[in-house]
Amino acid sequence: MLDQIEGSRAVAGAVAACRPEVICAYPISPQTHIVEDLSVAVKTGALAPCEFINVESEFAAMSVSIGASAAGARAYTATASQGLLYMIEAVYNAAGLGLPIVMTLANRAIGAPINIWNDHSDAMAVRDSGWIQLHAATNQDAVDLHIQAFRLAEEVSLPVMVCMDGYILTHAVERIDLPSQGEVDAFLPPFVPRQILDPSEPVSIGAMVGPDAFAEVRYLAHAKQLLALERIPIVASEFKEAFGRGSGGLVDPYKLDGAETCVVAMGSVIGTIKDAIDELSDRGIPIGLLGITAFRPFSIEAVSAALEGVERVVVVEKAFAVGIGGILSADVATALGHRPIRRYGVVAGLGGRPIPKASLIGLFEQAVADELEPLSFLDLERSVVERELERMRLDPRSGPAAENMLADIGIVRAGPF
Repeated sequence: MLDQIEGSRAVAGAVAACRPEVICAYPISPQTHIVEDLSVAVKTGALAPCEFINVESEFAAMSVSIGASAAGARAYTATASQGLLYMIEAVYNAAGLGLPIVMTLANRAIGAPINIWNDHSDAMAVRDSGWIQLHAATNQDAVDLHIQAFRLAEEVSLPVMVCMDGYILTHAVERIDLPSQGEVDAFLPPFVPRQILDPSEPVSIGAMVGPDAFAEVRYLAHAKQLLALERIPIVASEFKEAFGRGSGGLVDPYKLDGAETCVVAMGSVIGTIKDAIDELSDRGIPIGLLGITAFRPFSIEAVSAALEGVERVVVVEKAFAVGIGGILSADVATALGHRPIRRYGVVAGLGGRPIPKASLIGLFEQAVADELEPLSFLDLERSVVERELERMRLDPRSGPAAENMLADIGIVRAGPF
């Protein structure tokens, strides 16, 4: 059914159609509308049987999800940014226990300084926690990926987070094809837990494991991620057959046939990149795009095959590892191995900074001419940073850096400079 609807509310509808039995979340923007709608559905009886549990923190939200899943319930939660960091101990526990929890991560920058806008630094902070990570490029993707996430989580017994860009997707109102309850029921079978806490048959879950077996337990998590690599494209194919539209999978190529330059990216920026590529293609520049849907597990084989024959790769990403460079770029480099391909990493959109099509076109033109630095920052005002570095050199008590730089660009007044 087509509906003009906000992304968050569309995701709430998709999650409800998956019939979760326990939902718990702590409100933090920009995921709040999702769990608000779900709480209303539970309260009114539209989603039943289901228990909506109000908790006092994000750590409690994940802890309750773990308990519910271990008790045999289909469990769901949502968070963003600092909320994800607050629950991080339990995030690792959920993966280590192999519990098929589904969580929406409404991607948002991590402070300090405080920033509530979008980038991918929160998802990158838990990339190695053992969760499957699926990234939505559109709100339709976000809806479809949640339905696939429950199926995938329960097939391989691993938690899945569906990442959707905060505000850019969560608060965007657009036309979305919402699945019917019957369609979801036909695609997603009832939850049958692999492990369950049952008072009549008591067992321990998550007991201490020493050096004699810890390596094997951790390798099992890796082996299950490899199993997910096999299942993700199969689940996506079955979803397409059932719902009549393609979404999900490992990667999403666009105009790669004959491309000499390939842009690699994930999330909502893919839409703007496609517009830039269309304009450059119309001018005869052979350039294409590889969208990454499954970031964890990361398919070296799929990425390597998609980039076969290209001369240069430009990775555009909304996060980076301070002191070394791009995170997605490093994974792409692993997939490329020792191939003689020119590689460029571009960090863009940090803290919600706009990524204009014009800036991307200029960037890609530089890449095609091989004039890019190996690591660059889109639309970065270097003079602002250089002035603060000089201020710190001259005065050991130069004050708070962020506020000083805001003053330099005329946003606030701070400090003596």
